[in-house]
Amino acid sequence: MSPNFKLQCHFTLILLTALRGESRYLEVQEAAVYDPFLLFSANLKRNLAEEQPYRRALRCLDMLSLPGQFTFTADQPQLHCAAFFIGEPEEFITIHFDLVSIDCQGGDFLKVFDGWILKGEKFPSSQDHPLPTRERYTDFCESGLTRRSVTSSQNVAMVFFRVHEPGNGFTITIKTDPNLFPCNIISQTPSGRFTLVVPYQHQNCSFSIIYPVTIKISDLALGHLHGLQLKKPAAGCGGTGDFVELLGGTGLDTSKMMLLVDLCYPFHGPAQMKISCDNAVVRMVSSGKHMNRVTFEYRQLEPLELETSTRNSIPEYCLSSL
Repeated sequence: MSPNFKLQCHFTLILLTALRGESRYLEVQEAAVYDPFLLFSANLKRNLAEEQPYRRALRCLDMLSLPGQFTFTADQPQLHCAAFFIGEPEEFITIHFDLVSIDCQGGDFLKVFDGWILKGEKFPSSQDHPLPTRERYTDFCESGLTRRSVTSSQNVAMVFFRVHEPGNGFTITIKTDPNLFPCNIISQTPSGRFTLVVPYQHQNCSFSIIYPVTIKISDLALGHLHGLQLKKPAAGCGGTGDFVELLGGTGLDTSKMMLLVDLCYPFHGPAQMKISCDNAVVRMVSSGKHMNRVTFEYRQLEPLELETSTRNSIPEYCLSSL
């Protein structure tokens, strides 16, 4: 079995769940076989974009990367459903309830989560999101149509739902709006280039790539004071307020990932690292005192590269999970 196929299987297995409904705040905990990232085919996205406004039925387990109107109608009791939405890095996602016909008293539910939850792990993590976890949920059965629209804090959001009665369901419209300073991002593609900018804000921002990749940093600007850059510290970045981390791991929660490298001094690259993990993350921690910026390129590793160790990779930790 090739490493790429194993990676697809791994991400498929952690993606969706049995939603218990026993707790007010739900988590994706169990596995279902599903590969929503097939929707990220460039040809598919181009063809669908020509048919705007796009409309289609929503599946019990679904992944969507385009705006449009989506309708779910139960043909049988559907108890463990979730739909994941992802936009471009520089977009917010707005989910609007057009029509809802569910039986909240009978055990149905419809909840929006600001971010993603996969196998109990949240993106963005609790450390990186501006709201506490309970405030990231919007429960239709509690709010009704008094809050018809929910806007995400980043380029991903999701909907949990349960519908017992055949014929019941809901219709939602997905729209996107520009985000001038995108903070927490999941990449739709296994390769690309991005500049993460945090302008005088006290926050942590992550760029997550759900593939083994090579990351090349070409520019890093941190800690400008009166036009002067801070000098390189003698030790690590623990005592500084502004730095960039490269993380690797098997899940989405950055607080549970392995720190591979931390960078706390400005430079003009290139600086390159191979990260053979299921998920690779560039994470910027900002004190709010400076304008911080990091520019990087990323490229998915080929199967042969995954099998070949290099001095700046971490095969002992990451390859064991593929």
